[in-house]
Amino acid sequence: MLDDLPLPLDRAAPEPLSVQVADALRAAATGGLLRAEDRLPSSRALAQRLGVSRTVVAAAYEQLHAEGWIAGRHGSGTYLTTAPAAAPEPHTPTKPTENNSPAYDLAPGAPCVEVIDRAAWRRAWRAAADLPPTVRKERAGEPEFHAAVAEHLLRHRGLGAGSDTVVLATAGTSSAVGELAAALLRPGASVAMEDPGYQRAAGAFTAAGVRLVPVPVDDGGLRVDLIPPDVDAVYCTPAHQFPLGARLPAARRVQLVEFARRAGIFVIEDDYDGELRYDSAPLPLLAAMAPDVVVHLGTASKILSPALGVGWLVTSPEIAASVLAHRERTGTTPSPAGQRVLAEFAARGDLARHLRRLRRALPPRREMVVTALRGRGLSVLGDDAGSHLVVPLPTADAEQRAVEKARTRGLLLDGLSRHHLPGTPPRTFGVPLGYTALSTPDLTAALPVAAACLAEASAH
Repeated sequence: MLDDLPLPLDRAAPEPLSVQVADALRAAATGGLLRAEDRLPSSRALAQRLGVSRTVVAAAYEQLHAEGWIAGRHGSGTYLTTAPAAAPEPHTPTKPTENNSPAYDLAPGAPCVEVIDRAAWRRAWRAAADLPPTVRKERAGEPEFHAAVAEHLLRHRGLGAGSDTVVLATAGTSSAVGELAAALLRPGASVAMEDPGYQRAAGAFTAAGVRLVPVPVDDGGLRVDLIPPDVDAVYCTPAHQFPLGARLPAARRVQLVEFARRAGIFVIEDDYDGELRYDSAPLPLLAAMAPDVVVHLGTASKILSPALGVGWLVTSPEIAASVLAHRERTGTTPSPAGQRVLAEFAARGDLARHLRRLRRALPPRREMVVTALRGRGLSVLGDDAGSHLVVPLPTADAEQRAVEKARTRGLLLDGLSRHHLPGTPPRTFGVPLGYTALSTPDLTAALPVAAACLAEASAH
């Protein structure tokens, strides 16, 4: 039935009420509010709802029937027989979006869903759906999710969640950054951040009224020695710096922890690509070295799928309490659905098996990309790990040419320029090229085209 369908009537208008009813139903059909085969209310029911006589609705129905809009079915009722589409809007060129995008996605930051065991994936969703519906969400996250994350971090990242740390569920890394900024930093506070760096984190800080202080990055990651002494916090991606791909060496990790303790501030460790190291053993997490001053952030979006919409935060009990108080004030809580799926996926060992498959699948992909690029005389930057590498280009014009040329050939490339912090002139140019979003056949097809675009732009 169409109880909520707006059918405005103006009793002061010169048009008869029956004409107004017919016009309103006709407009609802052409505007998409009504569809072919929708059943209309009886004339008596609609008249009662509109507060008019039944003869008014009957006259409107008769007019629509004569025009071919509706038809009666014996013993069933009155149905809309046709609903012409609205006139098409004038075509205007648009920038590509998710629904109007190039065929091949080579941007960084996507998971490799090709290696997911679909049977295990479906099994986890079914098991999560068998659990009783939630009455009230847990502000800190589901207990089963906490257990799964604690086991994952201990086995795969060497981080033990004990009495000195607390695990909280989050809606993802960017959401967690926003929560930390709102819960711990006053408006106008300053956060030192890698430049170039992760723009969604930058956006979350800015939305919370936090001032960003750009700190240069080199082939060893964040230049800890260049962090100003008066900042209130530091944000970094030490496992695989985004977007340049460096790994923060042990000496700088110690230097950063000592800086934070001296200054009385905290460090946000975004563990981007942390699970995806396959060239050597990972260095100790900042959070494992200094749980008193480090907040560790992780996400399922890069190792499984953003469909889950979940991540985790490991921190001291004091910081966790501040985040939970912020959630209580604002009524925000991560959705339990994705938490339940991840917990079920981990419970049967499927998460550990998935990570092993992932680490086996990515090195050949990276080697295939490196071979294609170097075959065109291009350089490659970044650690032999993670889900992307960087192709440096000489100028901003060369970077723009490469991105635009690739788009005309059906490829989505990302440029380094946009990853510099707002107000900071770009100093580094090139393309961070991801090799995980595409299936293996699509990656094989896209690579020669991408290499050609980059080589042509570089040599122009």
